[in-house]
Amino acid sequence: MKIDLTDTTASKINKALVEGRRAIGTPAVGMVLTMVIVTDEENAYDSIKAAEEASHEHPSRTLVVIKRHVRTPRDRTNSHLDADVRVGADAGTGETVVLRLYGEVSEHADSVVLPLLLPDAPVVVWWPVDAPEVPAKDPLGALAQRRITDMYAVETPLAALEARAASYAPGDTDLAWTRLTPWRSMLAAALDQARSKVTSAAVESEAENPSAELLARWLEARLQVPVERVVTAGPVVTAVRLGTKGGEIVIDRPEGPLATLSLPGQPSRTLALKVRSTSELIAEELRRLDADEMYAVALSGDDSAREESRA
Repeated sequence: MKIDLTDTTASKINKALVEGRRAIGTPAVGMVLTMVIVTDEENAYDSIKAAEEASHEHPSRTLVVIKRHVRTPRDRTNSHLDADVRVGADAGTGETVVLRLYGEVSEHADSVVLPLLLPDAPVVVWWPVDAPEVPAKDPLGALAQRRITDMYAVETPLAALEARAASYAPGDTDLAWTRLTPWRSMLAAALDQARSKVTSAAVESEAENPSAELLARWLEARLQVPVERVVTAGPVVTAVRLGTKGGEIVIDRPEGPLATLSLPGQPSRTLALKVRSTSELIAEELRRLDADEMYAVALSGDDSAREESRA
């Protein structure tokens, strides 16, 4: 069910949500969190689709904030709010409200969003593109327990990584880090089997890949060895090599959804290691809303950041 509201207010949007739930026969609110997506028109469709797919695992109220750019001084004074309210099958397993802010109201998006948050429920803010320099100090970011950015969406990912490291606050995370979860799991399992001290390491990836840099910094912090960055044709991270006295531990994924795991003295094995969709990444991030200590470690390349994150 879809309800279009023009030149509306937050109270009218809340009323439309209640009417929509009653119309489809589900008056009870069963959402577990509020997700706020701050994006533009170009990226709104893909972002909403990813959030709706993730809502099958985490039923949520999704508020999509789109700040429309004004072209003339007259448009700047014409401040108003349009909303597209979706409930039922049109919104995954939760509710979706697309908010289009015009004029001066776009500078106060937090005032529009605040009355629409679910009471006594966590808030997650996701910037698919154009994230603020300091997410924790952004007016919308300040409302959230979890703030999600994506360094893949910027022109200079490694510069963005340094900015994230400088501005990190507990609750921050990035999809460039989430993409590494299968790699980290396989590396941990491989080291458990090899049981040898790692003396050298290398991460192979395409150039300017933020996930590869985070992975290298995480390995440096956890293994206390220098990690070589090797540029390949990609796509994304293609291999990790860990040198030990007994031989080399290698996870190699040159392309496709399969990787090869090689351990000293053992036959090679084929493992599933696909590139996951955005909806899968978002669903993983919503499984835990506390501070991601390992992300803090990876940003700084220093394991002491884990204690700082706890503080």
